[in-house]
Amino acid sequence: MVNVTEVLSNYDGVARAKHLAAAGVSDFQLKSALARGAVSRVARGVYAVPGADAQLVAIRSLPAEPACATAAQFQGLWVLEPPGQPHIAITHSRSYPGFICHRSAAPPTLLDTVVQSLRCLPELDGLVIAESAVVVKGLSLSGLRQRLAGRNDARERRLMDRIVPQSQSIIECMARYWLRRAGFHVESQVNIPGMGHIDLMVDGRLGIETDGAGFHMDRPSFEEDRRRWNVTTRLGIPTLVVSYPLLLNRPHEFIAMVRDALNTISAAA
Repeated sequence: MVNVTEVLSNYDGVARAKHLAAAGVSDFQLKSALARGAVSRVARGVYAVPGADAQLVAIRSLPAEPACATAAQFQGLWVLEPPGQPHIAITHSRSYPGFICHRSAAPPTLLDTVVQSLRCLPELDGLVIAESAVVVKGLSLSGLRQRLAGRNDARERRLMDRIVPQSQSIIECMARYWLRRAGFHVESQVNIPGMGHIDLMVDGRLGIETDGAGFHMDRPSFEEDRRRWNVTTRLGIPTLVVSYPLLLNRPHEFIAMVRDALNTISAAA
């Protein structure tokens, strides 16, 4: 006998009656779960566990499914910032106030989410979602390339070509995007003897490391960050440490800082 709450957990805590039935949940089981408060009816034919995500409840009550950047959030992908309006997938052409609608014949797959994001969002927003799908979820680049083979997908293919499967974080992806856009030669995850891999190397002379404050708060990681910094200093590799807020809100300041550092290196040579 299936467990109602376990089935709902497969749908992030919110599911329609038809999906519960397809998973083997009987009417008796559903009524029993409702009676004991393990499940609540949040809309006609839509059920949720207590504390379910309010946005997901609203989306599936339309009825619709998360799409694009909103789906990326639920799928655990990198997202620069939550979208101002939820993106939803619907099977018809009707629009809903307060939502950005994507026409889709079925709940978006991971591949669908990435393609929607690349087509719908600004370049960097789409790129971080696509890169994380490859890095975190193992999305096939060849499969993505096949989906973006159309004559109208040239922009999306250019973005896809910027994906680095070895990328370690959203900050690295953001820094690499701004650097390449500014015309710098950028290498990712460059091996440094005695250190490991430095996040980025600019023009073969300047290292870029991501800020550990937001992503490495535990003591061992803090100490490792300092060890890495000391190794690059001893080896004479100038290294800048950059943060998420800098890259998100002040990318021009970041690029100016890189230019100044490279000019200083050239003057000292």
